Amino acid sequence: MTSQTLKIALAASVALNLFAIAAGATLFVTRAEVEKRVEAQHRPPRSGSPMLLIGQLDPAVRDRVRDTLRASALQVRPDFEEARQKRREAVRIASSDTFDSARITTLLAQSREAELRGRARLEVDAVAVLATLEPDDRKALSEILTRRGRVVVRGDNEKKGPPPPR
Repeated sequence: MTSQTLKIALAASVALNLFAIAAGATLFVTRAEVEKRVEAQHRPPRSGSPMLLIGQLDPAVRDRVRDTLRASALQVRPDFEEARQKRREAVRIASSDTFDSARITTLLAQSREAELRGRARLEVDAVAVLATLEPDDRKALSEILTRRGRVVVRGDNEKKGPPPPR
C-alpha cells in the first residue's frame, strides 16, 4: 500500500469513528426521553375502576356512595346517548353520497355539548359526594375526578376474552 492509500484509509476510519461516537452520544442523550414517553403511554389511566375505588371505602359509607354515584350516572345517561347518537349520525352523513359539511359540523357540536353536559353533571355530583366523606375516604375516592378515558385492569382481559363489538 502506498502512503496515499493509507492516508485515505486513515481519514475514512476517523470519519467513521466520529460518526459512531456522534450516534452513540445521540442515543445516550435521547434514550431517557424516549423511555419516559413509552412509560407514559403504557401507564394505566388510573389505579382502578370507580367501583373498585368505592370498594376501598368503609362499608358503612360504601353503599351510600355507590347508590349516589349510580343514580347520577343513570341521570346523565341520556346526555351520553345523545352524544353517541349525534356522532353516529355525523359519521353516517359524512360517509354518504349527500355530504353536508354544515350539518356534520352542527351534529358534532351538539354531540360535544351533550357530552360536556353529562360530564359536568357527573363531576358536580362526584364533588357533592366527596364533600360528605371523611378525609381518608375522600382521598381514596378523589381519583374518580380524573378524565383519562376507560380503565383497563390488566389481567382481567385474558379471562374475559376479546371486548364486545360496538
